[in-house]
Amino acid sequence: MIYAGSALICFLMVVLLVPISRRFAIQFGFVDRPSARKIHRAPVPLMGGAALYAGIVITLYIFQGATPLSLTISLGGLMLIIIGLADDAAKAGGKEFPVWPRVLVYLAAAVIPLLFGIRIEGLSSLNGMIIFPYWLAIVSSIVWVFALINMINFIDGVDGLASGVSTLSSLTLFVAALLKHQYPTALLAVILVGACAAFLIYNFYPARIFMGDAGAAFLGYALAVTAVDGAFKSATLVTVAVPLLALGVPILDTAVVMLRRLISGKGLHRADKLHTHHVLMRWGLTQIQTVSFIYLVAALFSLLSILLLLALS
Repeated sequence: MIYAGSALICFLMVVLLVPISRRFAIQFGFVDRPSARKIHRAPVPLMGGAALYAGIVITLYIFQGATPLSLTISLGGLMLIIIGLADDAAKAGGKEFPVWPRVLVYLAAAVIPLLFGIRIEGLSSLNGMIIFPYWLAIVSSIVWVFALINMINFIDGVDGLASGVSTLSSLTLFVAALLKHQYPTALLAVILVGACAAFLIYNFYPARIFMGDAGAAFLGYALAVTAVDGAFKSATLVTVAVPLLALGVPILDTAVVMLRRLISGKGLHRADKLHTHHVLMRWGLTQIQTVSFIYLVAALFSLLSILLLLALS
């Protein structure tokens, strides 16, 4: 019952907060303007990320209090929201925000879970637990969180894509946490489900608001922490595939894009139109068709991850 209640409260909170963020963004010109790389043809308000952050963190504290998990989400998330809003503000003013401040803040946020004991500790096998050396546990955890922060940002290029995929990924991590009796992690995951589903109401085509870099980075961070605290905890060599499949769409999209950029000699951080959603739309699919197809792929990945976990439990 607590899971349904927390998801519903977060859903309602985000539903109420998004219009407030939208009005504020319009009033102060905090909008994403059309460009050659953008798909939308009219300015769209940003600041959806602030509503997501507030809804998720408030709900998490209501139901879980000041636990290491809730502190990790709120503190690391706040850092990402602040730098993300600065990035979004630069875009609204027609400027490019420098890369290195974002990289440094993303790395700093990736360290926050470690301060509260949330990290990838090792892998279990038939012969017992294989504990990673301390340096490997630290490095693997930071790399995972840093990567997911960027991956969700990368796929946030079509109305409803990032929020919809994040809804499916959160739901998968929720089921996985329940199956492994990891109840605090399950609570965070189901709160993310409620928040993302609520935001999708305003973000699906034609989008009335964007989550911006702030929201995408925060969602990536929250999903990464959920996976580390849940599916990766005491994972076997086989079940490590569960979080990888649950987040298969952003991971696969990023891997393909990075490979294409390397082959073409472009900078890895340079924005382009090499992402899966761009390719599908070049093939003639509409935004709704593109998003629906990627939702289907994400749902298949999620189903595979749950079936794998059930088969091995």
